[in-house]
Amino acid sequence: MSSLDPAPRPVSAVLFDRDGTLVEDVPYNGDPEKVRLLPGAREAVGLLRDGGIATGVVSNQSGIGRGLVSEDDVIRVNRRTDELLGALGTWVFCPHVPEDHCACRKPRPGMVLEAARRLGVPPTACVVIGDIRADVLAARAAGARGVLVPNAATLPAEVERERWRAPDVLSAVRLVLERQGDVW
Repeated sequence: MSSLDPAPRPVSAVLFDRDGTLVEDVPYNGDPEKVRLLPGAREAVGLLRDGGIATGVVSNQSGIGRGLVSEDDVIRVNRRTDELLGALGTWVFCPHVPEDHCACRKPRPGMVLEAARRLGVPPTACVVIGDIRADVLAARAAGARGVLVPNAATLPAEVERERWRAPDVLSAVRLVLERQGDVW
């Protein structure tokens, strides 16, 4: 490595998008009974715990701003997800609609910065794993790294643009663990 190469950054925390990444995407879900883990989610979170890496969730929840779900509904769905996965280190969600132009809604960095603060780690030591490009862009805007896990909702152009991607959340976590200490 030359003196001009970036230094490797160890990963201290992995922040997941919720819907379409950890759990099935049920639009504007306010019902904890509809929460279904995606394949590999429990194992992915377990691998991070075993490796001493903090976990959290950063999730756009515009259904609150649209009046389709309440903040309490979102919190109940998040708690159900915690019950199925084991408690994650922090939950940060944006209740705003896109038209609000808030600082927290992905692809802006606000939620990533807040999750890192709550976990006591620098944003540069975080990786965000999500199913759309806004997740990866929020990571970059915060100085973190991102891994795209495409699904049926992910636009093909988004997939083509991202170097770091994996077919599912478990493969994404394995990629993060394999790259631990590397420059990427």
